[in-house]
Amino acid sequence: MNDTLLYVIAAVIVLGIAAQWLSWRLKVPSILALLLIGIVAGPVTGLLRPDEMFGDILFPMVSLGVALVLFEGGLTLRLDDLRGHGAAVSNLVSWGALLNWVLIAAGTWLVADFSVAMALLFAALVVVTGPTVINPLLRTMRATPEVSQLLRWEGILIDPVGALLAVLVFQFIVAGTESYLLFLQSIGVGALAGALAALTLGQLIKRHWIPEYLLNVVALAWVVMTFAGSNYLAHESGLLAVTIMGVWLGNTRGIDMTEVLSFKESLSILIISMLFIVLGARIAPGDILATGWSGIAVLLVVLLARPIVVWACTMGGGYSWRERALVAWVAPRGIVAAAVSSLFALRLQEVGYPEAPLLVSYTFLIIIVTVVLQSFTARPVARLLGLVEEEPRGILIVGANPVARMIGKALLQQGFRVKLTDTTWSEIQAARMEGLDTYYGDPVSAHADRQLELEGIGRLFAMSRRPALNTLSVVKFRREFGRNRVFTLRNSQEKDASEKRRVAESFRAPRLFGEGVTLQKLASLIAQGAEVKATLLSETFDLAAYEKARGKSHIPLFALDKNHHLRAFTDTYQPEVKPGWTLLSLVSPAAPAAAGTAESGKLAAAEASGAAGPQVA
Repeated sequence: MNDTLLYVIAAVIVLGIAAQWLSWRLKVPSILALLLIGIVAGPVTGLLRPDEMFGDILFPMVSLGVALVLFEGGLTLRLDDLRGHGAAVSNLVSWGALLNWVLIAAGTWLVADFSVAMALLFAALVVVTGPTVINPLLRTMRATPEVSQLLRWEGILIDPVGALLAVLVFQFIVAGTESYLLFLQSIGVGALAGALAALTLGQLIKRHWIPEYLLNVVALAWVVMTFAGSNYLAHESGLLAVTIMGVWLGNTRGIDMTEVLSFKESLSILIISMLFIVLGARIAPGDILATGWSGIAVLLVVLLARPIVVWACTMGGGYSWRERALVAWVAPRGIVAAAVSSLFALRLQEVGYPEAPLLVSYTFLIIIVTVVLQSFTARPVARLLGLVEEEPRGILIVGANPVARMIGKALLQQGFRVKLTDTTWSEIQAARMEGLDTYYGDPVSAHADRQLELEGIGRLFAMSRRPALNTLSVVKFRREFGRNRVFTLRNSQEKDASEKRRVAESFRAPRLFGEGVTLQKLASLIAQGAEVKATLLSETFDLAAYEKARGKSHIPLFALDKNHHLRAFTDTYQPEVKPGWTLLSLVSPAAPAAAGTAESGKLAAAEASGAAGPQVA
């Protein structure tokens, strides 16, 4: 039996990671691939039978997995983000979520065979969208930044808010119907345990009593201890405790949880993969189909409640009716709804709720239909409403070193959207002080997948000090932006690297600014006072005249044509710069004077025109 369980766990891990890879390859939300593979492995083929194979450990295993997912969700809820992304986002994740909850609960109670308590719990589960389903959809939809950012931040912030609501309703059903005192005790113990756990762990981190290499595993152990300890003191209070612990730690000043969050995200991929293969294997397609007309009615309730909530929450926010209509249409349900509904159903069956299996069937019906329907229709609807973003012209720069900052400022001055990303806080801080948009973190991390805003961005310039990060960024964003829209800046280590350390041709991208130009060379020139200058060329002062005036004291970086399309100079491509184009070059402070007074005047005038910004024909 033990050997059998070992093989089952191994199969679940392999199937889960395979589903994650498949969803990445097909650019669909991972929950869809996980559930479909789980259903095939479970009720369709009978190869995976979780209740029989895992036995008594199934409920604790699912409980612990959900606890870790909710803790991570709590860490991502930043109250500053709640206040800092507009009234519409704040409304959608606060009173808008409550309005949505009431509307869905009332509708479900009327059209389905649900008690009031079960309708309230079901509604609490399906108000959550979540970044794991929203982000892949936003990438394929390519809507305007106003719509995309509203949907993105709603998904990020409503994840823990909706989970907290669902946990409170669940605790009321389990404890409150027996005794209101028991319900209050459960809430009090959960809140107190979560707060104490966050305070103690926070103090240990602040006082540096935990070595760096143990921080991630200590945080993980603290979450498990808090969950188990809270449940021991008050039944079913553990989920509330870990959610509050996550929110508290995520909003405590002076505690950097970036490394813990990064570790938890990697762990969560494994946990979610295993969890949803197991949960999918417990769902019989016949149970979902058995919801019949009642299921269709509940689906319509969920879909129709959304426009009411969106219209109310965006009132007076400056959104057009088209933007509000698109936001109202896009709301796929995701990870939290599926995980928490399955866990609650297991527990409710134990305490004698015959409707509990229906909770899973209806929840998974909503998840599958909304994810599939909106994945296929979001872009056509956006196009129909005229909200598909034009060809993205913004630039993501990996690195916030002085070279990246100077190039970023030069492109920003020419009207391009520029975002810099780096893992070094001091350089991110310097970029922010210079007025540049930044993302503090690793651009290839799971956290970046959820929170790195790419609306309007269609090119990658990888120019960090870490060649490996540049290569990973190229590999990741090549699928996102296209093979001919990702570039790297050569590093001096790469230039002298042996064959064993040289990047394979299949992973290479065009080298920015030419074969002999490296990050270190540009950094040295900038340290000596070199600046990026924009020069508008003309019939009377063309490229030949510019090069004569500047000599060898400049390095051409970019050329902008008459329609303001950006072309980068690389080791394989040199734009044919024509009159009417703007040339961006790194100019040495020791640049020689022009051949004569007339040429000097023309150069000064051309640079003044180029510095004035976009000159679109």
